[in-house]
Amino acid sequence: MGAAAIDRCIDQFLAYVAAERGLSPNTLAAYGHDLAALADHLDRQRVGDVNAVRPAHLIGFLDGLARRRLAPRSRARMLAAVRMFFAYLLRERVIETNPTQDFYLPRLGQRLPRSINQSEVQQLIAAPLPDALARRKGRVVLETRDAAMVELVYATGLRVSEVVSLKVNQLNLEAGYLTVIGKGRKERAVPVGQYARERLQTYLADARPALLRGRTSPFLFVTTRARPMTRQAFAVLLRKRVLRASVKAKVSPHTLRHAFATHLVEGGADLRAVQMMLGHADIATTQVYTHVARERLREVHRKFHPRG
Repeated sequence: MGAAAIDRCIDQFLAYVAAERGLSPNTLAAYGHDLAALADHLDRQRVGDVNAVRPAHLIGFLDGLARRRLAPRSRARMLAAVRMFFAYLLRERVIETNPTQDFYLPRLGQRLPRSINQSEVQQLIAAPLPDALARRKGRVVLETRDAAMVELVYATGLRVSEVVSLKVNQLNLEAGYLTVIGKGRKERAVPVGQYARERLQTYLADARPALLRGRTSPFLFVTTRARPMTRQAFAVLLRKRVLRASVKAKVSPHTLRHAFATHLVEGGADLRAVQMMLGHADIATTQVYTHVARERLREVHRKFHPRG
């Protein structure tokens, strides 16, 4: 078959999972990266036929990941991608036996999501501009957009990829909700609270027209070039806000999503409702936030109880 044929098998697998499972572009990119690493390993082992892959080749691949000191979760994710790939080849009768049939995913300890408290969220949203920047009209326009984005992510728990792909017609501010297409191409409706609605109304009335300057775009959040915001651009602006707000915690766009869910659960929200708003397919994914809430309670007890 040769290395090119293995690459074709990988391309066919990625096309299959994209069409059948509706995976996000980010997940597909991760699978592609993981399987490209496997293809490179097989090429170095002079294995040019997927039917010639043996468990020993895969053990060597996984040992190489460990020697590179990849985190256990990264190795587990790569193994999962490899298992799915060979299961697909077996199902399509490209191979006769699955070399991963005796490979099992390691049990990893549950990693609690990193969150920030409500005061830190407020600091991020309100992070004041330095006086010199506050006098620049263009900077004020960008600040209005950026604050609206941060407020919206915290208000709705949207993934950053969902926020940057939002279109204006997905908003219904009068009714107080938006619709979003999440993982698996599943649509869900998410409430938008009063504070986020007010910031979005200001952004839509003033800042967005100033950014577009007569141009048109279906996307809600746009750049000065009238293009949609990107995940990377949002991460950069958030880092700058963290510095301006003097927030000590490590904050990423996903941290705001975790804060949304954590603060809802801590406030007594029904777990099923939180699951629906986050767009989790399995409630077990959402249940991690009950552990976060318990950890917070233990922390408060240790800190304030006289015999904590």
